[in-house]
Amino acid sequence: MATYVHQHEDASKGLVVGYDTRFASQRAAEIISEVLAGAGIAVRLSDDYTPTPALSYAVKNLGAAGGVMITSSHNPFNWNGVKYKADYGGSGTPAIMRSIEGELDSPRLERRGGSVTLTDFKTPYIAAIKNLVDLKEIQEAGFKFAIDVMYGAGRGVLKGIFTESGIDHVEIRGELNPLFPGINPEPIAPHIAMLQETVVRERCQAGMATDGDADRLGAVAEDGTFVDAHKCFAVILEWILKRKQWPGEIVRAFNTTRLLDRIAAKYGRKLHECSIGFKYICDLMLERDILIGGEESGGIGIPRHLPERDGILNSLLLANIMADEGKPLGQLVRDLQQEYGEHHYGRTDLHLSSEVKDDAMRRAQDKPGRMGSFGVLKIETLDGVKFFLDAPTYGNGAEAWVLIRASGTEPLLRVYCEAASPELVGQILKETEAFVRAGDLQLVDSTSDAGGRTA
Repeated sequence: MATYVHQHEDASKGLVVGYDTRFASQRAAEIISEVLAGAGIAVRLSDDYTPTPALSYAVKNLGAAGGVMITSSHNPFNWNGVKYKADYGGSGTPAIMRSIEGELDSPRLERRGGSVTLTDFKTPYIAAIKNLVDLKEIQEAGFKFAIDVMYGAGRGVLKGIFTESGIDHVEIRGELNPLFPGINPEPIAPHIAMLQETVVRERCQAGMATDGDADRLGAVAEDGTFVDAHKCFAVILEWILKRKQWPGEIVRAFNTTRLLDRIAAKYGRKLHECSIGFKYICDLMLERDILIGGEESGGIGIPRHLPERDGILNSLLLANIMADEGKPLGQLVRDLQQEYGEHHYGRTDLHLSSEVKDDAMRRAQDKPGRMGSFGVLKIETLDGVKFFLDAPTYGNGAEAWVLIRASGTEPLLRVYCEAASPELVGQILKETEAFVRAGDLQLVDSTSDAGGRTA
């Protein structure tokens, strides 16, 4: 990264470094800062656990050449990783990442003039996101919110904003525990079970969960049901188009709901579909006038703030939307389903041997005419293999599709599905899993949590 910055950026602007609550994240950030400083770069190192969007905001706000974030985001406790943020305050583009990867075998760069300075990144970030919502309106609405930071780097941030603004709330799993006991810090079922119980017990009108580095969002309705990222994205998009009327186009990843397409069409906005991974969304945000972009895993970004995912800002936006509409979160989702049709989503994660995974992808790429009991109407291969199925749409509901894709970050094969009812989603996922496993090859390990992930 130091070599890349010296070759392609203005190294005199320095770099910022942040870290999450994972085991050894702080020490890794310190070591990385020392290496960067040893390469002659002025480094500002976070003085506390930092949400990834706060680190990204620091890049943009301080005019740094880039940023480095130590985190493994939503992954299990035994993983950690490094994210690079470019000078615009967002994920490094695919071209930037290829350039950095090209330096992996280069000798360590050593130059004079570097330094490391501890810096508060959270305070300026909090001030910035508070300016994007109406906290007084949220307070006056009288709703109560549950906040689940999942032992992650978002700890205390929403809680502090709500406390200062007099907004009724309760925070759970805000203590430091790098083992993330009992969960992966990913805001989906089954990991949000405690948040669901809290919302019902505390009689909250919504619950918001952020992942390990607080750039992703999941939510819970007032009755304890899970509100997946697709529906959060749709609620935010519809409100921005209807109430804010901000200009710009929309971008979504290949594995996200087509409910977004219907909303965009109603308001006459162009919608782009891109490969899976926020870096591809960010690419479009830098090239075009994008209003909002998002992905299946809970990452939603608004470029007028940052070309970056931000689970904390999106939690505030959901609270603002509830206050503005005078409705709890579940009612907002029901209103969308009534106007645009029933859209339900599910995902199955399959831990498979490489042989089984490769065999399944090969057979999917052979374009079979059926997927289980459903005929295949068409196939798209932008990222993985997506089958559009001859399945009931129940009036104006979602057209059914299923996507088979090998994970780019974990040893998994994922199956994604959208259809017009939860039951239909479950059936398609089950039959697609049978297709994946049909190679009669030895499994090393397999797990499936489709039931918990169907909302």
